Amino acid sequence: MTPEKARSADPKDFQDLPQSIGAMSKNFADGFEIALHDHARDQLLYAKTGIMRLQTENDAWVVPSARAIYIPAGTPHAVNIHGDVDMRTLYINADATDQRPHALCVIAVSNLLRELILSLSEEPIEYDRNSRAGRIAQLIEIEIQDAREMSLNVPLPKDARLQRVCAELLANPSDRRTLEGWSEVSGASTRTLARLFERDLGMSFNQWRQRMRFHNALEALSNGDAISKVAHQHGYRSACAFSAAFTKVIGTPPSKVSING
Repeated sequence: MTPEKARSADPKDFQDLPQSIGAMSKNFADGFEIALHDHARDQLLYAKTGIMRLQTENDAWVVPSARAIYIPAGTPHAVNIHGDVDMRTLYINADATDQRPHALCVIAVSNLLRELILSLSEEPIEYDRNSRAGRIAQLIEIEIQDAREMSLNVPLPKDARLQRVCAELLANPSDRRTLEGWSEVSGASTRTLARLFERDLGMSFNQWRQRMRFHNALEALSNGDAISKVAHQHGYRSACAFSAAFTKVIGTPPSKVSING
């Protein structure tokens, strides 16, 4: 049996390891859905290829290549797979290290962190702290601590009036209606809607719509759609305006995401 075949792809085998970090490799086909679940350990999800969409009770997250999502232990979450995903999962003992995020977040994956994750996933599942794998794990802890957090979550509303508005926008991101235009749909006044966005979602209507658009645009760009097409589908009249706004919010130009560049 080869070392690769001998490695487990069952998350249960990584929850009680003696070391602080265990690395699991697993492949998923396009369209696969991982049902709502949680883990005893913190989790870092990284896709070597493909894109993941993760949802919790309060937020939706998109995780393209060159990004990873950190999920604290005990956080219920579901994952949808887009494209063939070659996933690497780090299961982290939160009690063994302070060098970690303390809330769910998407982080930028540096070239070094990427190679460290891939290297640890080829090491034995259990290892000694002073071994090669142990040294790699220590570097991973440092890289995670220093990684830049990305605003790739879309908060989801609890208020029924906001849910109606947000559901329609999620179904049609190109909709350019202002708050005044959404008043009839929601059954609330413009002022009430504005107040609900700030109270329930922690941002203005325009900020939420922009983040939602970029959340969906990341998926389209990762699938190889042309930037001009993605811009139009997400409510922008020109690729130039879309690219400038996307770069400001996401921190990288759409050409770096798009397969067609």
